Amino acid sequence: MKLKIAVLPGDGIGPEITQQSVKVLKAVADRFDHLFQFEDALVGAAAIDLLDNPLPEATLELCKKSDAVLFGAIGHPKYDNNPDAKVRPEQGLLQLRKGLGLFANIRPVKAYDKLIEQSPLKADRIAGADMVIYRELTGGIYFGDKFTAEDGQSATDVCTYSVEEISRVAHLAFKAAEKRSKKLTLVDKANVLETSRLWRKTVTAIGKEYPEVELDFLFVDNAAMQMILNPTQFDVILTENMFGDILSDEASVIGGSIGLLASASVGNENAMFEPIHGSYPQATGKGIANPVASILSAAMLLEHFGLIEEAEAVKKAVELSIKLNVCTIDINKDNHYTTEKVGDFLEGLISEVDNISINNENLNLGQMTII
Repeated sequence: MKLKIAVLPGDGIGPEITQQSVKVLKAVADRFDHLFQFEDALVGAAAIDLLDNPLPEATLELCKKSDAVLFGAIGHPKYDNNPDAKVRPEQGLLQLRKGLGLFANIRPVKAYDKLIEQSPLKADRIAGADMVIYRELTGGIYFGDKFTAEDGQSATDVCTYSVEEISRVAHLAFKAAEKRSKKLTLVDKANVLETSRLWRKTVTAIGKEYPEVELDFLFVDNAAMQMILNPTQFDVILTENMFGDILSDEASVIGGSIGLLASASVGNENAMFEPIHGSYPQATGKGIANPVASILSAAMLLEHFGLIEEAEAVKKAVELSIKLNVCTIDINKDNHYTTEKVGDFLEGLISEVDNISINNENLNLGQMTII
């Protein structure tokens, strides 16, 4: 298969982690005889600094002409700490989602046995947790009209949803549930919000088209609590934009590190793959950023194009690296490895699948450990 992949490293640790994902994808291409072409482009604070625009037109055009987008991270403290900033890096990401028509964000959450002790939650509660969150991505309060009163004493953010916006992501979530454990939970706030009542009405009607899927409902406050008390009850979670943003970040504690959570953002014609963590500017250039979320996002990219065996090779390599403690400091505090060395290790696992053995001394020296 031939794929053109736009690479948007972005800000903070974005360039470091996407470099490892590209490395892994190149290893996949070599092993499975594919041709992946990569082209970088500016986005976020890096683009503002050079072009005063968080999403340059050239970047958007490249993404539209590519088969997929591999995204790093976005955000910078000089904008986060300036409430008067008129142009912000995050605007570039929102514009990109809108421009590419990426209406559904898909975020798998899994508790790895080796890392259960890393989670602040009790082991007996999270063991076996395996869910996927379908978040509507281009509607709701994030994209609604926003304004501040002239006197500065009040501000308004409008939350709007249409049946069409709800339906298209709901169908994706139901289809995913059919392939998993046939359970879908809609998370809303239908006791208070009119938009949530529209969500519940629309999803209930669509559910009749998927009779094998059990549909239940939770208010978002209860869902947040249940995710901590009993995360294994969830299979597929469907929710609106802001609720999905919050719940998927909360779910990161199940896996023990937000550095493990990948995501895909898909539309009718385009798809983008990115880790759910932020730009983590404090870690920039220190080699401590976990590249696994970005690498697992690359695995989702492979799955999106039907390259299932290739995606499984990446996921199995990640699982082995966790099992062997070849991890960054967020997971392995006592004997951790750098961002680049974790990437090198995973690249090696994918390239050489036979007779794998580990030499920790060589790994610390940055040498190949696959023999």
